[in-house]
Amino acid sequence: MAFESSIRYAKISPRKVRPLANLIRGQYVDDALDILRYQPHRGARMLEKTIKAALANAQDPEQNPGRIVDEKDLVVSEALVDGGPMFKRVRPRARGMAMMILKRQSHIKVKLEEV
Repeated sequence: MAFESSIRYAKISPRKVRPLANLIRGQYVDDALDILRYQPHRGARMLEKTIKAALANAQDPEQNPGRIVDEKDLVVSEALVDGGPMFKRVRPRARGMAMMILKRQSHIKVKLEEV
């Protein structure tokens, strides 16, 4: 059985979070949390929060009635980081021109499965 969690409209570029998602894909949950805990990136905190939310979904009796899932048996089977909508801002440049500034957002999705 798979347990999912996602953060939508995270105020970080997907390009900054994807390498961290590649680090934890296929790892056990406790190993993935250890890997992210020692990463200095802001995206690591967001991924860590998403994994903890998926872990809470796995241990929730309403979503998983009658079963107790051990944290050691869960693997991060899927870690996706997709682009979200962009805030567009205009910055004045030389000779009357204007350049667009794209403030990117991302959607982070994590799926845990039992081994």
